[in-house]
Amino acid sequence: MEDKALTQAIIGAAIEVHKALGPGLLESAYETCLGAELNALGIPFKRQVPLPIRYRNEQLDCGYRLDFVVYNRVVIELKSVDQISPIHRAQLLSYLRLSGHSIGLLINFNVTRLTDGVTRLVQDYAKP
Repeated sequence: MEDKALTQAIIGAAIEVHKALGPGLLESAYETCLGAELNALGIPFKRQVPLPIRYRNEQLDCGYRLDFVVYNRVVIELKSVDQISPIHRAQLLSYLRLSGHSIGLLINFNVTRLTDGVTRLVQDYAKP
């Protein structure tokens, strides 16, 4: 599956979750339901993927987790906040850099129309 088609499929799955649940719930509810939706679509993913940090040639577990990694290519960061702020984008960009993935979706479920809560970020980082 090409990257654009893959991100469109992920966004479509998130829209289905949002249609069913609406805004105002905890991020964990959307995460669980998005996992179920991706499963139903046959889209392979991993949830809560550990993200160690390499510091001074040592790999350290600092407790970071990627909400989803889809097809081992797309990092999804979920939010349920009043609005996406620059720190949320910076967080996803850092996750992309640290993981070596180049495509990220920042999805905020706390919006009236989910398409208003989706940000697609693309970076060209070499794997660490």
